[in-house]
Amino acid sequence: MKPVEARRLVFMGTPDFAVPSLEKLVANKEQVVAVFTQPDRPKGRGRSLAHSPVKETALRHNLPVVQPPTLRDPEVRENLSALRPDVLVVVAYGLLLPQAVLDVPTWGAINVHASLLPRYRGAAPIQWAVISGEEETGVTTMHLDAGLDTGDILLQHPTPIRPDDTSQTLQDRLKVLGGELLLETLQALRWGTLQPVKQDPDRATYAPPLKKDQGQLDWSLSAPELDRWIRGLSPWPKAFTSLRGKRLIIHRAEPVPSTASGEPGAIVSWDSTAIQVLTGQGILALSEVQMEGHRRLRSGDFVKGFPLQIGERLGR
Repeated sequence: MKPVEARRLVFMGTPDFAVPSLEKLVANKEQVVAVFTQPDRPKGRGRSLAHSPVKETALRHNLPVVQPPTLRDPEVRENLSALRPDVLVVVAYGLLLPQAVLDVPTWGAINVHASLLPRYRGAAPIQWAVISGEEETGVTTMHLDAGLDTGDILLQHPTPIRPDDTSQTLQDRLKVLGGELLLETLQALRWGTLQPVKQDPDRATYAPPLKKDQGQLDWSLSAPELDRWIRGLSPWPKAFTSLRGKRLIIHRAEPVPSTASGEPGAIVSWDSTAIQVLTGQGILALSEVQMEGHRRLRSGDFVKGFPLQIGERLGR
């Protein structure tokens, strides 16, 4: 690939995952001519409008901010064209870019995606990698096209998934790796050393958005499977079950090998460190829980204020 004079950048991103990429561009003194992010949304108990993490970062660095509700408005394309971008940098923007927008920059768009494509295309690659029990994931930069994460792969950086990783802890590492890989990609683009690789559609898997009701635990699953769901659903939408007709959020748990048998969801014991619950295979030791309307507690403290009964079932 020939070297590209890719200097004028437009950054498109919204959540916290995109912030390190924008920070890396600023620290590297890149010419970011505008930052596109989603419109302010209601947040908190007062439901007042709040800036996205990317907008907060852009304002802190005195970068122009643009917040169109859609990219399909012809006026948005005209305004983008007026910026004369060489490259669009897209990191968790939250909107698909139509071909008319992708055609604006001289070179095209670089996307930072939180998986090793073509695995886990879609909106929730970090969560589904944890839930699925993957031992490795990573970040990918790709040449964005109008499909859902189907563009040519530019660079990739793998990283292991630790046995105690939640979606949050894994995201905290991947967002930093993503910013570093973005700079490597821009440098390789300018040097003409990028060698784009077509994705193999036969190896593609998908990571659709999670819904709130997917947090409800199925106690017929094995203890390791339930542990992965709890970690993958943290911090949102959170894993939960029911106890005496009320929602019980499970923040932290650990699978315990056991040959004990009985009704999945039944409480078999508790102590100062955990509540032991039967699953479809093995025992799940709940170490941090939260009854709806109350604060998060270690299980030993929870039991002091909420006495349990042996054989009592969760999930009813």
